[in-house]
Amino acid sequence: MRTPDHIARMIRVDQAGEFGATRIYAGQLAVMGDRGPDSAEIAGMAEQEAGHRAKFDALMARRGVRPTALQPFWDRAGFALGAATALIGPEAAMACTAAVETEIDLHYSDQLDELEATNEDPELAAMIEEFREDEREHRDTALAAGAERAPAYPVLSALIRLGCRAAIKLSERI
Repeated sequence: MRTPDHIARMIRVDQAGEFGATRIYAGQLAVMGDRGPDSAEIAGMAEQEAGHRAKFDALMARRGVRPTALQPFWDRAGFALGAATALIGPEAAMACTAAVETEIDLHYSDQLDELEATNEDPELAAMIEEFREDEREHRDTALAAGAERAPAYPVLSALIRLGCRAAIKLSERI
């Protein structure tokens, strides 16, 4: 059975997002190592994101959905974003997490609304719902760890959120 185009786009963009998240955390950990005050939290979130990505990778393979052609770019961009925010400091690294996870929460919620309205693809809906809860926990952890104390937090957060929205739109189709 062929995966409908709109479902393939959902899977493609979600896998790209989870891949990007693993790269952001890899960049943060490359800079902070295990010395940062939040490195254990970051490592734990990175592990969850790797699990999400593995599940989307398997779903893509099973359903014949191609990954985004932008994956090599997201690889480098995600790592660079993670490393740059960690270089600014632990609070900026957490601001990055809070911003990304805020957008992913909105994105996953929109997808769930669409899937639940049609009762289409319960397997995908269940994955998205599970992962959305993890992403909300990541956001809350980042906020509790001082994300809003990062230098120029409103600007940093707004720029990262804008970048996430652009990445979502591009990865759905390309």
